[in-house]
Amino acid sequence: MSEKSSSSGSDEDVDPESGQPVELGGILSKWTNYIHGWQDRWVVLKNNTLSYYKSQDEREYGCRGSLCLSKAVITPHEFDECRFDISVNDSVWYLRAEDPEHRLQWIESIELHKAESGYGSETSLRRHGSMLSLTSAASALSATSTSSFKKGHRLREKLAEMETFRDILCRQVDTLQKYFDSCADAVSKDEFQRDRVEEDEDDFPATTRSDGEYNHNNNGSKEKLFSPASPKGINGIDFKGEAITFKATTAGILSTLSHCIELMVKREDSWQKRLDKELEKRRRVEDAYKSAVHELKKKSHYGGPDYEEGPNSLINEDEFFDAVEAALDRQDKIEEQCQSEKTRNTSSSSVSLDAYSAIGTHRFANKVEEMVQNHMTYSLQDVGGDANWQLVIEEGEMKVYRREVEENGIVLDPLKATHSVKGVTGHEVCHYFWDTDVRMDWETTIENFNVVEKLSENAIIVYQTHKRVWPASQRDVLYLSAIRKIMATNENDPDTWLVCNFSVDHNNAPPTNRCVRAKINVAMICQTLVSPPEGDKEISRDNILCKITYVANVNPGGWAPASVLRAVAKREYPKFLKRFTSYVQEKTAGKPILF
Repeated sequence: MSEKSSSSGSDEDVDPESGQPVELGGILSKWTNYIHGWQDRWVVLKNNTLSYYKSQDEREYGCRGSLCLSKAVITPHEFDECRFDISVNDSVWYLRAEDPEHRLQWIESIELHKAESGYGSETSLRRHGSMLSLTSAASALSATSTSSFKKGHRLREKLAEMETFRDILCRQVDTLQKYFDSCADAVSKDEFQRDRVEEDEDDFPATTRSDGEYNHNNNGSKEKLFSPASPKGINGIDFKGEAITFKATTAGILSTLSHCIELMVKREDSWQKRLDKELEKRRRVEDAYKSAVHELKKKSHYGGPDYEEGPNSLINEDEFFDAVEAALDRQDKIEEQCQSEKTRNTSSSSVSLDAYSAIGTHRFANKVEEMVQNHMTYSLQDVGGDANWQLVIEEGEMKVYRREVEENGIVLDPLKATHSVKGVTGHEVCHYFWDTDVRMDWETTIENFNVVEKLSENAIIVYQTHKRVWPASQRDVLYLSAIRKIMATNENDPDTWLVCNFSVDHNNAPPTNRCVRAKINVAMICQTLVSPPEGDKEISRDNILCKITYVANVNPGGWAPASVLRAVAKREYPKFLKRFTSYVQEKTAGKPILF
């Protein structure tokens, strides 16, 4: 899956002109339901709303769903680095990004839209005006203060004293201001009179002379030039008394302020204790709420991605097994109905036998030859006396063995089955097992498949997805399938037909988030035994017997309970062999024998 976003997760998410977050769009995988699992959707983040569309081309047809982010809770998944969940009340979206970087980009953009949507954000304050917010804050603070101090009688008394001192201080300031104004006027008049006297001395030097602050007249008497200020001051203001009163008033104010501060500190300690208690109560309530929400999610969102397979699955092992078994039973019933309606006939292979014997010249030829030789060497060995192999099923000619292997907690048990089928040849069995034209006639676990590349007449690369068995995740497989005829080295030994399927990589079928990519190494090995007919009769299907050895090494690609995987394998492999061999017998009945 590739993701293309219309904007980045940096500061460019904010429009420099409007200050609003810009639109973000891209492909995310969204969990749909337990049948379809994860599906790619085009998701758009705009105007505090998250919407999704089936694809980018279908935006004009309207969104398939949307969420308002004002009260949304964004939760990055604890174990999946690409997944994050968005919940609004009872509605939950499970989303997966292409990689952790894209997940972080989406989460940051969503949080930015969410933050800008609420009243009280920076943008909101600019929109509603700062004076309104300040006025509201001041009113709230005033109301809180008044309510907090209703019981503080001593503090109220001190505040009343402060009011009294303030009035006295204001009157004293007014009085002193008048005194200073009068002094300034008096100084101005004295300077004016001094200037007049100096001018008179210049005009009449013989009759008057200055001696200090006195003017000597002709009769010998002295006259004061300026009268000293009255000890009571100007306009009858007692400056010394006013200064003493001012000093006493300011001392009273300081003393009262000290009392107020002391009382407020005591009140603060009391309120801090109350606040601590309330915060503790709130913390306990929040913890209880989170616990309740977590339990509610477990119940209300049953069937979500957290209930699918994985080491952290919420579903327990017994429920997992019951769900898988129920899903397999449903698939069996559907398959029975489909088989009863099938009337399709298929033709035999037109490929020459020489092509089946050729090694091939394609780029995987050496790998195919290596796989063929390994299966011929090890897969045909008898496991009856090997203590590592456990016989888990024995029904008539069919025996199924298992060797328990686990790697990093993932079950990788190799399986080996032996069977004998009358009336068919090894060529016919391997042909129907390999031929993709008839694959859907007998294979009931496949949802769809296609041939990615044809390498040669006897080798192809196939991509197939298997039907999902909830709560297990859906699986897909990309493998090379080759059919070969191995000539016997001893003329008394039968020839061997073999189909080997093993996982490969191909650019045209990369892994996706929708499915878990499984790895396989499977072989169907067949030998035909012919019993001589009586007399001169021709060999009929009654005279042939096909010995089948089927080996399978499967890595499921993800974790699931070991007991469940082993129980499913024990149930499904015998059913698969019976179903397939019965199909081959039905298709070859009455037709020429193909050796």
